[in-house]
Amino acid sequence: MATPMIDDVELKAVQYIRQETDQDYVRQKVASLDGTLHQKLGRRSHRVVLTGYLLPATADDDLKKLQEKAAAGDEVTFTADITTALSIDKMVMESFRAEQQVGLAGQIAYCISLAESPPLPPPAELSSFGGLDGFGLGDLGFDPGALGGLLDDIGNAAGAIMDAADAAINAVQQLAALANLGDLANIGNPIKPVVDKVGELGSAGSAVKDLAGMIKGLTG
Repeated sequence: MATPMIDDVELKAVQYIRQETDQDYVRQKVASLDGTLHQKLGRRSHRVVLTGYLLPATADDDLKKLQEKAAAGDEVTFTADITTALSIDKMVMESFRAEQQVGLAGQIAYCISLAESPPLPPPAELSSFGGLDGFGLGDLGFDPGALGGLLDDIGNAAGAIMDAADAAINAVQQLAALANLGDLANIGNPIKPVVDKVGELGSAGSAVKDLAGMIKGLTG
């Protein structure tokens, strides 16, 4: 029998080891069904319980190491024959108890409970169309990816509208500047009617620019 170890601490005087594996079920009642349906949610963490003694030669050092590991709560590596077939990578010390018995100088009894600490699953990844494939979008009869080209065209058109609106507003500002030269607006300025009409167009251009900005914002 190989000596059980927690990281680099050898547990040479183990007296008892118990390994437990439990499934996680939810009981479901089904009308007219005799008995109870058990829905499996997965397996619970493997657990190992050890009891034994820390031998006098290394008892103080081993006790200190085990107490520090239990207090830190970090993952540990556990090896023993009883867990060889379970493929456990890491465990955590759920509890640690030590007892120094009278009359046995330097000998310390302990009880350790370990539980499997599996790695976290990989982070979720979004698929095309916002990751909604699992909600039946694949059965709608069209390819959501084809929308990409259409949205690009809409975005380009919105950009062209905004450029045209900017040019119209600049033209209005230049004509307004000409109308104000020498206070021409008060002496029958011949281009004033044109300025007024273009001013109306400038207001419309601002509205078009706002609309184009909204379209571009929606299309990214």
